[in-house]
Amino acid sequence: MSDVLWRPTADYVDRANVTRFMRSHAIETYDELVRRSVADVGWFWDAVVADLGIEFLAPYHETVDLSRGPEWARWFADGALNLAHQCVDLWAERTPDAPAVVWESEDGDVRSWTYAELREQTDRLAHTIGGLGVGERDTVGVFLPMAPETVAAIMACSKIGAIWVPIFSGFGPDAVAARLADAGAKMLITADGSLRKGRAVPMRETAERAVEISGLPIEILVWDRLDGGRAWSERLAAQPARFDTLPLEAEHPLFIGYTSGTTGRPKGVLHVHGGFLVKVAEEVAYQVDLHQGEVLHWVTDLGWIMGPWEMVGALALGSTVLLFEGAPNHPGPDRLWGLVERHGVTTLGVSPTLVRALIPSGTGPIRDHDVSSLRILASTGEPWNPEPYRWLFEEVGGGRLPIINLSGGTEVGACFLSPLPICELKSCTLRGPALGMDVDVWGPDGRRVATGDVGELVCRQPWPAMTRGVWGDPERYLDTYWRRWPGVWVHGDWASIDEDGFWFLHGRSDDTLNVAGKRLGPAEVESALASHPAVAESAAVAVPDDVKGETIWCFVVLKPGETATPDELAAVVGEHLGRSFLPSRVLFVPELPRTRSAKILRRAVRATALGEDPGDLSSLENPSALDAIRSILDQRPI
Repeated sequence: MSDVLWRPTADYVDRANVTRFMRSHAIETYDELVRRSVADVGWFWDAVVADLGIEFLAPYHETVDLSRGPEWARWFADGALNLAHQCVDLWAERTPDAPAVVWESEDGDVRSWTYAELREQTDRLAHTIGGLGVGERDTVGVFLPMAPETVAAIMACSKIGAIWVPIFSGFGPDAVAARLADAGAKMLITADGSLRKGRAVPMRETAERAVEISGLPIEILVWDRLDGGRAWSERLAAQPARFDTLPLEAEHPLFIGYTSGTTGRPKGVLHVHGGFLVKVAEEVAYQVDLHQGEVLHWVTDLGWIMGPWEMVGALALGSTVLLFEGAPNHPGPDRLWGLVERHGVTTLGVSPTLVRALIPSGTGPIRDHDVSSLRILASTGEPWNPEPYRWLFEEVGGGRLPIINLSGGTEVGACFLSPLPICELKSCTLRGPALGMDVDVWGPDGRRVATGDVGELVCRQPWPAMTRGVWGDPERYLDTYWRRWPGVWVHGDWASIDEDGFWFLHGRSDDTLNVAGKRLGPAEVESALASHPAVAESAAVAVPDDVKGETIWCFVVLKPGETATPDELAAVVGEHLGRSFLPSRVLFVPELPRTRSAKILRRAVRATALGEDPGDLSSLENPSALDAIRSILDQRPI
């Protein structure tokens, strides 16, 4: 294996949380650990609970119940716990003065909450939310920038048994409204605004418009961030400083995370207290090897699964999570590296998109700061390519740090694939299955593909953080993940395994748009375009982009006699969904390719745009549509 890029030192191996786990169970090698973790998943996850000290308020007697089949597995179901008890109350009692959450604003303010302070803020907010009529199983939208108040919001909802709905802070009103309406939200917690790149983002106005669009009687609770937070603080100060956290069944709903498929409305995937807590705590402990006294920072947003992941994972282990406001390259390209130095970050998570965006600034911004506190680099969001991977490894990590490249999804609740800090690593690899995840790479025949070949990533057994279904639509859940091969989860990722057993990803096998690590369904973009009076129909597809990984191209059919400009329509998408999702190209076409059942063949549009083989077109009703697209693209250089 001459292409191995990183080998763990004795210090990494000896200090690793996963090494402690292995020694306690007489497991000697990585390969044996992976095998044991899936040979008996009930044993493994029970052992994780014991090793990490996950505190149940009433004990469980059965780790996993498969009586309804793997699609509807129930974990720790006869036990009781509360995620906020593990993440807040437990550590407020054990280590009250330890830092729980540290926040840095774009304009330089720094606030730090100890575990005792986090508990007080969370408890007062729980009383506030409950006093406004929110109770168990009510849904609460959380449309906030990354801040301590955001942690308090999700933990307060958890304490009272409400279901929180994390919403990407850069969304426009239509996207926010769609999620509120689908979840049937009773309350929306938002901010009056936040700072990003030197200007105020008007979140309250977006929230109010979203509630109006949703048509629901939603209570809006506002953190006055731009006004110094005085009204928020005064409101909470009027509430009791202690709240009795509710013991909940392990399968009690925790949050609804929205991800997008290739058609229809966004999918609301449901996660529960027990399974999400145990799986995410395990990943943060064993994969990114976080310890008490260390600081985890992932460049993310609450609306991406990595937001809940970093908050829950760090706090479940009694560690510190660092959050920041604004952009990682503003006011200067050294913002991220300054954060690492100022706050002693030990584990830093980034996306390949962010790394590609930082590379043009050179290595000077890194050299201007002491980043020696870093022990672990981590990444997710999309497949790597070698150049930015090596830049992160060599220029940021100095060749001394592992890159824990992990991959899962909102519906997974965690990761399918990930290295451990005891593993050798090749460039861009995910190394192998995450522990307890019985994954494989299959071809169309339902068998493992040959070494080096690309196939579908599948999982043959359930896991604790698996979604408990699509909110309000169990058939969509089964259709999306389980019905291609009965009893087997098909994730929609292309993967391969090399001759040395190292795993790699190769992108999505469906039409989902993945812009800078944020997934969006084409239907959402097309719905925004349809709001323009000149647009008859459209198809949105993702094409490769050097910075964002993927960018959006829109192919638009105008109504007869109507006119519009590409810039005008791109602005409509930005207005409805947020500027992060501005299309980079809008092209006008006479028609879109359709199947005989009237479905638009987006994959054929995308393949034609990229000059690739569109594959089987036997179901295509109007091949002339693709000819027209080729002709238009030939007239305009890409």
